[in-house]
Amino acid sequence: MNVIIANEQRDVLSNLDIDIIKSIYGEYDANEIVEMFKNFFYNRMILDVTAIKNFRDIENFKIIASGLDAEKIIFFLPKGTEVCTSNFISNLVTNGIYNFTTNVDGVKYLLNKPNTFKDVANLKKEERPETIVTTTMGTARVIGFRNLTEKAGTTTLIYMLKKELNSQIRNRVVAIESDKNDFSYFNENDMISVETEKLRDTVYKYSSSAIVLVDLNKSQDDSFCGEVIYLLEPSMIGINKLIKRNRNIFNKMSGKKIVLNKSMLTNKDVNDFEFEAKTKIFYNIPPLDERKKNNVLGDFLGRLGLLEIKDNGDGNNNRIFGLFRR
Repeated sequence: MNVIIANEQRDVLSNLDIDIIKSIYGEYDANEIVEMFKNFFYNRMILDVTAIKNFRDIENFKIIASGLDAEKIIFFLPKGTEVCTSNFISNLVTNGIYNFTTNVDGVKYLLNKPNTFKDVANLKKEERPETIVTTTMGTARVIGFRNLTEKAGTTTLIYMLKKELNSQIRNRVVAIESDKNDFSYFNENDMISVETEKLRDTVYKYSSSAIVLVDLNKSQDDSFCGEVIYLLEPSMIGINKLIKRNRNIFNKMSGKKIVLNKSMLTNKDVNDFEFEAKTKIFYNIPPLDERKKNNVLGDFLGRLGLLEIKDNGDGNNNRIFGLFRR
């Protein structure tokens, strides 16, 4: 049986489908957490670190790791905070904390296959100042993409995103697809096609890269991804086919990053769609020419935290005419 301690990330952890023996919610002193659970039997503890008072102080992690069995604890880190920097991650590993993630899929993976020091040794003593998303695949920012509707454009979008990233950062960006060989038609380096059973190992092979973009296609395993983007082409036939296959699809997608691709919808249309589907849209990408530079992709990558959103002085932060949602 498992224990959950949660605070700001409570709603996200509510998506976990696991046996729970005890759940507590709120903010607690590190010593309080130790006292509550030092004599309590459990298989695993999922600890939303925002439940730790002053969670940005590594000393509080040391208190918990020394007072409880750190091997049984999965530390759920909030994305984009100081605890996701390479220096902080290095300190976690140095203090015997090997199981940490920023997403629910990572929690599920670590519940079944906890990390050992060998799995995270490459994170120790990292001095790079940039923010990273920690997965079980090293320091790469691993982002998976899935088509929700048929032919939503994952392959071409990944190509354009990789091209945009390559134009703005020096570190290596790799794209990997499973099941298909569509990447070969772009004649691009670092665009790799593999069989599904080799996908995880291939991502791990390139885990020292800055960013890995993964076209998951039919692969059911996305636990190695720091996050997954779900693409939806908002055409009437596409959406109706999607709903016919699964009437509860948008309920199941609650909390996921849904991105409209090849979309002709205006902001008002998107608002109406969100109301009808009872779901949130992360971003609205219009039809794009893959042969040209598209400013909207820079804005989208900024929204994902992969690029800095530059203000061009007109108040639109790189948005084309300011029409596209962020």
